[in-house]
Amino acid sequence: MVETRTAPRYRVMKAAKIEYGGIKTPCVIHDISKTGAALDVSELNGKIPAAFNLIMPEEGLKLSCRVVWRSAFRIGVVFD
Repeated sequence: MVETRTAPRYRVMKAAKIEYGGIKTPCVIHDISKTGAALDVSELNGKIPAAFNLIMPEEGLKLSCRVVWRSAFRIGVVFD
């Protein structure tokens, strides 16, 4: 498999929240880079929109994201 990412990802396993339309859904950041992340979500079933904010409370960050891929309980996002 050819690696196509522009920045290396680092495994972190940190708690975060997906925020959209006044709703905050818990998630776990599986891995992260300067350009995006993979998020584990237990309540995926189509509820997560194509664009949202990722809140990382420990770092005090709120990042605007776009979904680039989805699987059963994980989504890949790119930071806007």
